[in-house]
Amino acid sequence: MLQVPTQKIFVLDTSVILYDHQAIINFQEHDIAIPITVLEELDRFKKGNEVKNFSAREFIRFIDKLSEENLLQDWLPMNSPSSGRFRVLIKDDITNVDLKGLNLDLNDHKILKSALALQEEEPNKSVILVTKDIALRLKAKALGLVAEDYETGRVDDVELEYSGKSRVENLDSEIINHIYEDRSIPGELIPFDFAKHNQYFILKNGKKSALARYNSIQEEYNLIDKVTVAGVAPRNAEQIFAINALMDPTIPLVTMQGTAGTGKTLLALASAIEQRRNFRQIYITRPTVPLSNSDIGYLPGDINSKLNPYIEPLWDNLKFIKSQYKETDKELKLLDDLVTGKKIEILPLTYIRGRSLSNVFIIVDEAQNLTPHEIKTIITRAGENTKIVFTGDVNQIDTPYLDAHSNGLSYLIDRFKGNQLFAHIKLEKGERSELANLASSLL
Repeated sequence: MLQVPTQKIFVLDTSVILYDHQAIINFQEHDIAIPITVLEELDRFKKGNEVKNFSAREFIRFIDKLSEENLLQDWLPMNSPSSGRFRVLIKDDITNVDLKGLNLDLNDHKILKSALALQEEEPNKSVILVTKDIALRLKAKALGLVAEDYETGRVDDVELEYSGKSRVENLDSEIINHIYEDRSIPGELIPFDFAKHNQYFILKNGKKSALARYNSIQEEYNLIDKVTVAGVAPRNAEQIFAINALMDPTIPLVTMQGTAGTGKTLLALASAIEQRRNFRQIYITRPTVPLSNSDIGYLPGDINSKLNPYIEPLWDNLKFIKSQYKETDKELKLLDDLVTGKKIEILPLTYIRGRSLSNVFIIVDEAQNLTPHEIKTIITRAGENTKIVFTGDVNQIDTPYLDAHSNGLSYLIDRFKGNQLFAHIKLEKGERSELANLASSLL
């Protein structure tokens, strides 16, 4: 019977370190190897203000501190009882694998070659390449090398199903009447198990229905009213729930997940405008994910010119809100004054690091394109009286090393659900137009 080695050596790819610069300490007692090519790539990433640049710098500093006066070609302890050893891979001589089909000028292939050489050097150990790059994992497996995704922070399929809302059918009509009369009802009267704090409910009895939010502290369901914000009226129960969470000062963190056309960004912006007197500033931001390999730094003009292609959809929502008013309405001039007076402002995501943002309303659009570490960076900037709203669609990810399970939005929802400072709502019904809804369902 073939014996599988119990001792493991994990070889980390650049993508893993840029995703989580602390990844090296998350492999328990197992050894970690870093190909020299990875350090070369990190050296190119170290300059800049984006989170990936910060990750590259932090990892390089960690390795420098770890090495002290020692040579990195040798195995070094990671100074933790729960961690294994560490080394940098320099040699890449291979005798038993044919690499003629690979272009060894490519960095990915150099990393593969280093891992394969280590596998020859350590025949009694299991060498595993860890990378967020799916293509690289497939190439590794084709060459007989075990390869895995880096799954720390990954959300299971079951956990992805949390929508923040539920339906309870066939309730006694007296229960529906009770919640309308008292605006709340004891939780014990609703036959629903495992309700989470700030979870929303549609309570029904035939044609009678009520919308409610569960309060686990008081163990009761509270009635939810339909509210119009900045001229935008909710069109379905999900949007009513979303506005309730967005307008509640006791909930400083809100997430909204849903496909295009469900109204996520529009509701967030309209709610922020409705509460403009409660906040010093309204910031709108989104990840800048280029469609090519060029960074926005290569684009001409100042920072506003560089960001315009990315933030134009955000301004479209503001234009829609303005379209709800007549030219003679004072609200229209108010909206223009909010923009010209920079009360509503586009804030590049990379500028958030190091700041303490107090008394502001922050909308982070397309949050599914952020890593868990980037999400943490944003939330930890929140000061007193700050509200942060993340919107996105976990099935529409534009970055190569994230998916529905590993992106920051899914991670945030999974970690915060049930917390009294947090509310989540999944918007499923498109309200953009009948044509848009048809395209979403058929195409």
